[in-house]
Amino acid sequence: MAEPGVRAPVVADDRGWRLRHLPVLLAASAALGAVAAVVGGLTGGGAAAAGAAAGVAVTVLSYTLTTVVLAWADAINPQLVLPLGLGLYVAKFTLLGVVMVAVASTGWDGLVPLCAGIAAGVAVWTGVHIWWLTSGSSRRQ
Repeated sequence: MAEPGVRAPVVADDRGWRLRHLPVLLAASAALGAVAAVVGGLTGGGAAAAGAAAGVAVTVLSYTLTTVVLAWADAINPQLVLPLGLGLYVAKFTLLGVVMVAVASTGWDGLVPLCAGIAAGVAVWTGVHIWWLTSGSSRRQ
């Protein structure tokens, strides 16, 4: 464990290691978004298709933002990760709550598929991330 304010040396040719997993997660999420839209469309029509795809997109945007901000914070100073991570967490969930209440108040038919899309997005992102970490893809060469 390094002393406060001390950063471990980063190999010059491996500066992108903090974001190396992102393309795999984005590809899996894009596939999920397409499947969610098709399933939503077949089971509930256009509003359900839009809601399911939007739910996956909400998760992808949220997790991608967190990944990029925390990678940036870790590259600058690892001590920034906790305060920025917690602040971003509070901001994102506050915004998500406000948006969900606003959408729920409209009576939109895509609300339940939106929630299902969010849940599916979380499950797929987390599952693929766990797979990526345990498969050996995450090892720095």
